[in-house]
Amino acid sequence: MNKDLIAIFEYLEREKGIKRDIVISAIEESLRAAARKSISGASNVTVHIHPKTGNIDVYCEKEIVDDVEVPAQEISLDKAQEIDPECTIGQFIDVLATPRDFGRIAAQKARQIITQKLRGAERDVIYEEYRHRLNELISGTVKRFVKGANLIVDLGKVEAIMPMRYYPKTEKYQIGDKVLALLCEVNDTENGGAEVVLSRSHPEFVRQLMVQEVPEINDGTVLIDKIVREAGYRTKLTVRSTDAKVDPVGACVGMRGNRVKNVVRELHNEKIDIIPYAQDPVELLQNALAPIEIRKISVTEDDKTISIVVDDDDFAAVIGKKGMNARLNSRLIDYELEVQRMTDYNKAMALQRNELASAEDPLLDEPLTGIEGINKLIFEHLAAEGFNTMRRLLLSTPEQLAQVSGISLDMANKILEQIRKQRM
Repeated sequence: MNKDLIAIFEYLEREKGIKRDIVISAIEESLRAAARKSISGASNVTVHIHPKTGNIDVYCEKEIVDDVEVPAQEISLDKAQEIDPECTIGQFIDVLATPRDFGRIAAQKARQIITQKLRGAERDVIYEEYRHRLNELISGTVKRFVKGANLIVDLGKVEAIMPMRYYPKTEKYQIGDKVLALLCEVNDTENGGAEVVLSRSHPEFVRQLMVQEVPEINDGTVLIDKIVREAGYRTKLTVRSTDAKVDPVGACVGMRGNRVKNVVRELHNEKIDIIPYAQDPVELLQNALAPIEIRKISVTEDDKTISIVVDDDDFAAVIGKKGMNARLNSRLIDYELEVQRMTDYNKAMALQRNELASAEDPLLDEPLTGIEGINKLIFEHLAAEGFNTMRRLLLSTPEQLAQVSGISLDMANKILEQIRKQRM
């Protein structure tokens, strides 16, 4: 019995899932060339490996003749009939011609094949096992690190790779750690094999975790429309319901937040914002920023930009750490997002009003008969206090107008904005 070959067969079947007949076929093919070199002058050499014992037999096809002139290619009738009593002159017969010490040669060839030709068989196993499982969650054990912080993860039959860029910088691993990841790719390698690529930073990873935790997503009652993510720090996802009776946000959060907490725990405390979906980008942005109030908003469709003004106290929350929140919201609504503090906006508007008021335009000094969009009674209060021309209004501040009876600070800003627009 060739114990080395049997051990190879068993290892590849058990650990790699490669069938024994595929291994044997590859080794037999490789050994034919070695056998031809070992048997000088032989033709039509075949190699047979017994699958259970690992014994190797080399056969050489020979012609049955009366007088043997070329021993490597011919055999006498007497010797041929010892193999097959029914054979006759002129026929061809396979004769056992295993070279001495061929078992050692076979073992060497087998090792070469394991690193060469069997990569193709292993690739087929990988494709068969994993190609239809793309975007599924899969668990394994960290086996080793390669090229720095790239992880090799043992999945059982195969080893997968999780490149450093495919898991958050906030996550640190040790050999032996259990890891749950998204099966995101199955790729061919340069050496003819295949590799399974895992990811924990892909937005789809969050989607699959939510599917696992929220039955309503799994059965299609709740739909996740879009996910944007800065892995390790924050994820935003929009959800909607196909059933008017089901609150999509409530379903994802779960009782006392248990459902989303399980996802956050798996993501190592990454923040998750679950936002009601809206087709209109402005409404979607308002949903994403709630409960923060947008004080002013302007949409420029030409360059896909939305500019908003928020209270000074809300500015930091809207922008987020290192601009992350604004960046994610921008990707969520597919518009460039510009955010301004209310004080900065007011300063810019005051400067613009002063520039307009300094113009040599006699119309600015003509008495106003009314202001579009402003109640007539409020206009009369303004006129009574001397704010009866465009120039007087443009040169005033919101605080000055707010001292007029019946006018709040918000109303004062609205009046000044209306006058500014009339003169633009």
